[in-house]
Amino acid sequence: MERKYLGIDIGSTAGKAVVLDGKGEILQAFSVPTGWSSFEALKSIGERLEEPMDEEHYACIATGYGRNAVAFAGKTMTEITCHAKGAMALFGNEAMNVIDVGGQDTKVITCKGRTVEEFFMNDKCSAGTGKFLEVMANRLNISMEELNFLAKEHTEEVKISSMCTVFAESEVISLVGQGIERANIAYGILQSVAGKVVQMLGRLRDQSPEVYLTGGLC
Repeated sequence: MERKYLGIDIGSTAGKAVVLDGKGEILQAFSVPTGWSSFEALKSIGERLEEPMDEEHYACIATGYGRNAVAFAGKTMTEITCHAKGAMALFGNEAMNVIDVGGQDTKVITCKGRTVEEFFMNDKCSAGTGKFLEVMANRLNISMEELNFLAKEHTEEVKISSMCTVFAESEVISLVGQGIERANIAYGILQSVAGKVVQMLGRLRDQSPEVYLTGGLC
């Protein structure tokens, strides 16, 4: 029996799995909430796979914060390496910048000659990440999906100046209290995240390569 290829990414917010056949064709691709435990996320992934989740059926590589929970994986890799390899496999550029906006952090990566040349991650504050948007959406009493659609209805720009999630939440509370339209606040929240990412991109030495976005917020 020919084994299939399985990639598992246990992230801070979601666990993802992709199954390939020997020709590189995608057979399965799905995500599950990580919840409170990487092991529970892995269990949920196993329940959705078409074959038993073991070495006999899958050649597996694991990545993400919970990668060490995938005991049967033949190899583990950092998210930075996986993002870079994935972007290079998809687009084939010799030089590119990859931006990963995830649930817990944001990474900007420069790839050259099919290797990672330089990367930066956001500071300890969750501003500019999925967690930031989750907190802000909850404050507006909407889902993260609704936040994006609501922002498209904005009629004026509202600036969220604080880069700290706690202080930014206080700003949003104040704006709501002032009667500012939720659509305008939602737009300001998304602009705040975009501004944080642009600042990080500006730290890279090479600004010339193509830029590709990955991660849950893209």
